[in-house]
Amino acid sequence: MTGSLRYLDLNTALRNRFGLRVQKVTLDAGFTCPNRDGTRGSGGCIYCNAQGSGSGRYRSQPNVLEQLREGILFCRRRYKAEKFLAYFQSFSNTYGPLLHLERLYRGVLAEPDVVGLSIGTRPDCLDEEKLDLLAELASSSMVWLEIGLQSASDATLHRINRGHTVAEFEWAVREAHKRHLQVCVHVILGLPGEDRSTIMHTADYCAFLGVEGVKLHQLYVERGTVMEEEYRSARYRPLSRETYVEWVVDFLERLPAQTVIQRLTGDPIPDRLVAPDWSLEKHETRRLIHQRLEERQTFQGARYAPAADVPGCDTKTEQLD
Repeated sequence: MTGSLRYLDLNTALRNRFGLRVQKVTLDAGFTCPNRDGTRGSGGCIYCNAQGSGSGRYRSQPNVLEQLREGILFCRRRYKAEKFLAYFQSFSNTYGPLLHLERLYRGVLAEPDVVGLSIGTRPDCLDEEKLDLLAELASSSMVWLEIGLQSASDATLHRINRGHTVAEFEWAVREAHKRHLQVCVHVILGLPGEDRSTIMHTADYCAFLGVEGVKLHQLYVERGTVMEEEYRSARYRPLSRETYVEWVVDFLERLPAQTVIQRLTGDPIPDRLVAPDWSLEKHETRRLIHQRLEERQTFQGARYAPAADVPGCDTKTEQLD
């Protein structure tokens, strides 16, 4: 943690590592998901849109290197960035043949000023061969393996049609750590039936596993999803911004100080958003989180206590009032 921030953000971590501004460039490489194509399930997670939480850019621009080069030009102008991480975001970016993945990853790493990869995926889209490939790439470049957990409750994972278990996630993290890979966990606050205690259990579980990074965001409802049906039929109510801010601060307190906080809030595309409206005000939400940390005179790691064991939670979830 540096300056006025009370947590370790990604920009600071990257500047500490490289000594200059490093920016992520988001890519869509045309992958799909085993929870959509019938391998694990169909329809995907109940909150996931048809673009797999990405831009859908692959349909209009399937050349990944062109996407990367355009993104680099944009980030140079807007952020004055000097080096870049290629971020494979949409769907599950290890869900494919090993040789295809190797060509794809090595291709972007060969581009000028690209210092590493950030690869979003699911735990059930990783195996030892793919992890070995990532470890080989990590010997000469920065590699972040971003794995979706969302919740450390198997009951919640079943409720949201996630298609994998907490145990599968833990296997993936432990195998990645055996190979000295950096893992960033994706967690959603406000999932159906979860309350503060369930979310704090997820925070403790992330801390227990020793993951190197965490991304947090609120559950927002997008058009064309199962969540939209639940929201419009009054079976789901999104978190208020006040509650979200409070729970994020609570979450940060329980993480080790060295865990890189890669995201504090989600950033939906406006014309896809159904609710809550405050999700469109990313900068204001971040400001309120910073303000609440100050008001509570607290910081990342303030309540962190190393634990010998924090098993995945399998308690039943109930719909919030």
